[in-house]
Amino acid sequence: MAYENLLYEKRDGIAFVTFNRPKVLNALNRKTMEELQHALLDAQGDEAIRVLIVTGAGEKSFVAGADIGELSQQTPVNGKEFSLFGQSVIHLLETMGKPSICAINGFALGGGCEIAMACTIRMASKTAKLGQPEVKLGIIPGYGGTQRLARLCGKGVAHELCLAGEMIGAEEALRVGLVNHVFEPLDLLPAAETLAKKIVANAPVAVKYTMEAIERGIEMPQEQGLFLEATLFGLACATEDMREGTKAFLEKRKVEFRGR
Repeated sequence: MAYENLLYEKRDGIAFVTFNRPKVLNALNRKTMEELQHALLDAQGDEAIRVLIVTGAGEKSFVAGADIGELSQQTPVNGKEFSLFGQSVIHLLETMGKPSICAINGFALGGGCEIAMACTIRMASKTAKLGQPEVKLGIIPGYGGTQRLARLCGKGVAHELCLAGEMIGAEEALRVGLVNHVFEPLDLLPAAETLAKKIVANAPVAVKYTMEAIERGIEMPQEQGLFLEATLFGLACATEDMREGTKAFLEKRKVEFRGR
């Protein structure tokens, strides 16, 4: 697929997905979401890819929200389909079995904030601004914002951000748990790559099962979540990587995981 609105490259086990519409602050339109879906499916199916880094082109914006011109044309029927399609793409990002690091380099508003919340880990530049301003346009978040924000930061934070529609800065986002780390702008991508390489060095199946235990377990009562964890622990014990990891530790040598 020829990408028009994304930059998509792969190196050293990392897939880099960069929203690339800087003239409109990387606003999301249907074409961009279709390209994102294609890139995610490609990364999911590539065994060499172990981690994704998702960011935006330019210095001002990660993703500033939806393309308002396109959004303004939605009807009740089209609007529901518009929302469901976007939700499906973002759900793929969240559940593809490979961790994603969102490097938020500026505005992450509306759909941009929703994409960031679906990533496994969020890192923000000190210049970042995050929010769900949809009520200011007469609509509500449609790509999962009402659901993921409440789960990440609690109902109180979700209500305040979604009802007031105001942006918050990176430090406030860190305080409420919306981002994991805050960096100087020039340090953001290097920090994301450093973390990605740490994840790449670990056993692929163990990383996948750990993510599954957290993502699915958080939606379960604790007793069921613990049972899921024990089941996945047992499956991990059946892998070649488990044998290699424990053997390398005992032999005091460098481990060589193969993802099996």
